[in-house]
Amino acid sequence: MDNLENTGKSGLDRRTVLQTLGIAGVAAGATGWHTDAQAAPAANGTEVPDYFVDAKLTINGKSYSEKIDPRTTLLDFLREHVQLTGTKKGCDHGQCGACTVHVNGRRVNSCLSFAAAHEGDEVTTIEGIGQPDHLHPMQSAFVEHDGYQCGYCTSGQIMSAVALLKEPIGAGDADVREAMSGNICRCGAYKNILAAIQQVRQGT
Repeated sequence: MDNLENTGKSGLDRRTVLQTLGIAGVAAGATGWHTDAQAAPAANGTEVPDYFVDAKLTINGKSYSEKIDPRTTLLDFLREHVQLTGTKKGCDHGQCGACTVHVNGRRVNSCLSFAAAHEGDEVTTIEGIGQPDHLHPMQSAFVEHDGYQCGYCTSGQIMSAVALLKEPIGAGDADVREAMSGNICRCGAYKNILAAIQQVRQGT
């Protein structure tokens, strides 16, 4: 699964973000300031640290602007700043795929990507591909084939499955399994997930 670096853009590139992170680490160590949930600091009237950066993101077609700690991941920005909690935090190390979103149409692990590096990108979350009264075909197929049990990994599974519809992979079941290998289902609903994906791919 790709971890986009966003080089050559008008916004913050990877090098700038990493340099800012170093400054943030020094400042945080000197002041004793740290954050857990990355709650929006300006909203509660507290002083915004000098090393915070402007993050302007387009998510599901809507613009968001916040001052954030440069260490804030895209996952935490989605969940804690704009309350799009359909994207789940699983391992937080890019190994389970529960946090999968689309960035410019490509699937990425949002826990591995800095929010501030995505200015100018189009971010799509599970909330952006369908609604209860108008499901995406992949969502409908997951329901039809019981492609979930506890449901915690489901949004990431669906986001990967939707992305692979446009990826150059083979038609066989083994090809789909390989393409979906970055998304773990601890309940073991893989057979049903595969059936749902193949139904949509085959247009049946």
